[in-house]
Amino acid sequence: MTVRPEPGRPDVENASIGDLMGNVSRDLSTLLRQELALAKTELKVEAGKAGRGGGMLAGAGLAGWMVLLFLSVALWVGLSAFMDSWLAALIVAVIWGVVAAVLYTGGRRQLKSINPKPDQTAATLKQVPDAMKGH
Repeated sequence: MTVRPEPGRPDVENASIGDLMGNVSRDLSTLLRQELALAKTELKVEAGKAGRGGGMLAGAGLAGWMVLLFLSVALWVGLSAFMDSWLAALIVAVIWGVVAAVLYTGGRRQLKSINPKPDQTAATLKQVPDAMKGH
């Protein structure tokens, strides 16, 4: 009785170990190239989405800045009805100075807490040689 391989499966009964290892190596190489091509394509698509989203956020930032500018002018004009115009402008400027100081302090604190060294990745990479040795 002769066993025939299933359709789509190679006949390995008469193949040498060298041929089998060569086939595995070639197939693995092809798989890795295809996975890399897929990753590149996915990254291009996602980069395009990120670019469009970033552009929209930049536009929103500009529009928000314009809103703050005109609200500041409106506050200045409104305060000018009750006091000298230069004093109203000074009050609006001081308000924005306080906002800037608070944002600066918070941003500086946030940046100081950043750890630029990827500790977890470094620890994992140290384990790779032992894993390759079978430990």
